[in-house]
Amino acid sequence: MDQSPSNEPVYSSVLFPRIGARCRALIAAWLVLVSTAFTACEGHGDRGSAPQTTGRIAPILLFSGTGTSPNDVAALETILSSNTLGYSKVSSSQLNEMGESQLGRYRLLIIPGGDFVEIGKSLTSNTTANIRNAVHNGLNYLGICAGGFLAGNFGSGYNSFNLTSGVKFSFYSAEGLGIRKAAVAISSAAAPPLDQYWEDGPQFSGWGDVVGKYPDGTPAIVEGTFGSGCVILSGVHAEAPESWRLGMKFSSPVSEDNAYAGALVRAGLNRISLPHY
Repeated sequence: MDQSPSNEPVYSSVLFPRIGARCRALIAAWLVLVSTAFTACEGHGDRGSAPQTTGRIAPILLFSGTGTSPNDVAALETILSSNTLGYSKVSSSQLNEMGESQLGRYRLLIIPGGDFVEIGKSLTSNTTANIRNAVHNGLNYLGICAGGFLAGNFGSGYNSFNLTSGVKFSFYSAEGLGIRKAAVAISSAAAPPLDQYWEDGPQFSGWGDVVGKYPDGTPAIVEGTFGSGCVILSGVHAEAPESWRLGMKFSSPVSEDNAYAGALVRAGLNRISLPHY
């Protein structure tokens, strides 16, 4: 699930209709709404502003350990920096050394794309239990692609977080067609579709409120709660930079997708309830 240009097949504009310029004003208005509407996620209030000053605890913990895509970690760092959001990166070994109380000092944990099996293998069972308990007690969670898979429950043989009360996720249907990466039109309840970068990502049937849908109608982006924590899962990469688009046709400019990525981060950080179906 490493994001890099390749010659893999992509979806055509015939199968996946693109948005027109007339829709962009609506999209921009929706992004403003998301970034400013501080409605509590499922009734859980904001935990207050976290310190972003050097030497103090940043509000966001970004996982960059074994199994993650370095390209996706870098893309997310760009999104966080452009939105002036303080964050700390944490490796697998560092995360394995953190207890539940240490995790609870942060407001949002982000698990990026990569190989969800390898990510799980790099973490101890105590670590996944600590993450699960920390989210239950109020740490918010944003899982992107591999991070979305890990939020589910894979049962014996896999080390996942099970923030979904037993629901297990499968790949988006494109995987079964032999397609590994594509520009996919993701619809939302409040705005026209946005073309977003997909690579071996999950769909989230059976859990949460549906924020965005794949062209086949399955959930691409969902939100919900686990205990006191807000959980947002995305099977697509709104944070993808222009360099990932090589060989694909996107009608949505990268700036709109990246703005959407920023909105997802702020929603997770501030417990914003996203527009959903």
